[in-house]
Amino acid sequence: MSFFDEGDPPTQVRSRRARPRRPATASRPAGAPPDRQTARTRQAVGIGVLVVVFLLLAFGVKGCLDSRKTNALKNYNRDVTAVIKESDQSVGKPFFQLMSNAQRRASDLQVQVNQLRLAADEDVSRAKGFNPPGDMSPAQRNLELVLNLRADGLRKIANDIPVALGRGAASQAAINRIAGEMQGFLASDVVYSQRVAPLIKDTLDSNGVKGQQISGSQFMPNVSWLSPQFVANSFGKSSSSSTATNGAPSPGLHGHGLVSTSVGTTVLQPAAPGVVNRVPASANVAFTVKFANQGDNDETNVKVSLKVSGGGKNITQTKTISQTKAKTESTVTIPLGQAPPVGQATTVTVNVDKVPGETNTDNNHSTYTVIFTQ
Repeated sequence: MSFFDEGDPPTQVRSRRARPRRPATASRPAGAPPDRQTARTRQAVGIGVLVVVFLLLAFGVKGCLDSRKTNALKNYNRDVTAVIKESDQSVGKPFFQLMSNAQRRASDLQVQVNQLRLAADEDVSRAKGFNPPGDMSPAQRNLELVLNLRADGLRKIANDIPVALGRGAASQAAINRIAGEMQGFLASDVVYSQRVAPLIKDTLDSNGVKGQQISGSQFMPNVSWLSPQFVANSFGKSSSSSTATNGAPSPGLHGHGLVSTSVGTTVLQPAAPGVVNRVPASANVAFTVKFANQGDNDETNVKVSLKVSGGGKNITQTKTISQTKAKTESTVTIPLGQAPPVGQATTVTVNVDKVPGETNTDNNHSTYTVIFTQ
């Protein structure tokens, strides 16, 4: 073999393993939008995050609103408690204390009641300034009614006090009007107990607000103040039970008639020519007066007066019968309280005062000629 025949040794060529080709969809230029599946995945994740954030915000806002409403309900209940206690303790209580001593406080009673009326007006203004939650609107309306009834009643009573402290039919009519205004005070207590307090409680319960104390209220201490007689007594006045609430006498006959006057067992004969009644004199001479209620109505606080005139001095005494019954006789004993003049002719006059509605007083009085003897 020749040199050339041997040739060069064979050259070994290493072949490079071909890299697997990526799918055409896997390779994209930089900045190109993601494929559809990736985009959908990302969208789902984003929506989920937004939902979670929305729910958190919603629950957070609801919690804040619920807390705010709860606090508003509690605050309103506290406001009502404060103003109604102020009305009861600082207006109602001192008012009825004044009225219970009306006769002794006559000179400044109207001024003091007017001062309490100003306080009641302030309570009304204070309540109107409340900002009740929507659910409390019915309670608020009734609360304002309660306080207005009290303020209006005090205003009208204050106006009637000077007349009530006077005399005559006008005084009786004013007393009746005052007793009528007391019905407004009673109504205010009823409205509060039957409307305001239950409405507040129902609203608190429906909103899940627990542990709240609902205040009660009592402006009028007792229902006796509805009676004109009770009011009249506080003014030191008499009041006819037969008088209607508008000041006019009740229907039917009214009046009394004198039946007899006696001293001991001696029944006095009315004055007439030649008629003289002789009565033993003493330091404690007492006359017994019998008279009849001849009307159709019971009468109260009926005054009977007796006067001894002549003999150098006059003696006058008065007694009051708390009540006389229709068509029934009554008896009252009137002591002179001092020794009468002795041995001289005197005139004894007995009179039963006129009552409201009485038109005939001819038989209400009588005179007697009396000589007091040793």
